[in-house]
Amino acid sequence: MTDQLNTAYELISSKLIGWLNAFLENLPNLVIAIIVLVVFYYISKYVSRLIGKLISKKVKQDSLVNIITKISGITIIAVGLFLALGIMNLSKTLETLIGAAGVSGLVIGLALQGTLSNTFAGIVLSFRKSIELGNWVETNGFSGEVVEISLKNFVVKEADNNLVLIPNKSILENPVKNYSLTTKMRIFLECGVGYESDLDEVEALTKQTIADTFDQINSPEEVEFYYTEYGGSSINYLCRFWIDSENALEKLKAKSKAIIEIKKAYDKKDINIPFPIRTLQFDNKLSLDHSKELEFSQS
Repeated sequence: MTDQLNTAYELISSKLIGWLNAFLENLPNLVIAIIVLVVFYYISKYVSRLIGKLISKKVKQDSLVNIITKISGITIIAVGLFLALGIMNLSKTLETLIGAAGVSGLVIGLALQGTLSNTFAGIVLSFRKSIELGNWVETNGFSGEVVEISLKNFVVKEADNNLVLIPNKSILENPVKNYSLTTKMRIFLECGVGYESDLDEVEALTKQTIADTFDQINSPEEVEFYYTEYGGSSINYLCRFWIDSENALEKLKAKSKAIIEIKKAYDKKDINIPFPIRTLQFDNKLSLDHSKELEFSQS
């Protein structure tokens, strides 16, 4: 029993001595590796801060700026870790980590293919100057103000104050109409007047009314007016004019204001805006035999 204990003690002692010798031999490398990690840690903080300042000038989304700065910092620290492992002669461990990272990245990439595509699309949208926060856009069947561009969704606030979350991938793959890229919008106004109306007077009155209603229109000549057809109960026309506007809501307000003012002007001049009328005509030849009708109802 004593011999076995002595043997075990010698084995443990030799192991501990071997570990101590290995530690002392690798102590300089360990110190250098720790210094490398510390240096790369502070470098990552400085570089992340610098990248954050540069990106914030082009990207207005704080969430994206934070994500990009964190990714850059983690990348620098990972480089420092690999260098530290190489200094400590842990090349096999380094190769194992790289291999595991590659396999894990492949698996995660396949599993999160849709999420990653939305993430990259969100980054691309953040750097596009044609779409910015506050713009009024129309895309994928929705129209509203852009309030957020995250790494996953493109958020639009519609005119009814509801928020619509659209995947970033759909924004890149579908057309986007941005009303805020231009400072002017054209209003299309269709109406009709009665056949008894003086068409020249209607045209002149409509142009003058539009010019008096909107300050950005300097003269009636800037208003376009075209008669389009002989309708069922009216002679229809199309009126077009430009206004200063950057979103669809202002366009709707301008069109509503134009309709109100034109109606007032027409009422003052007794110009009729007819509506469809259906006339039912009964000839005198149509007669009813009350006796037959009573007979039919009794049967």
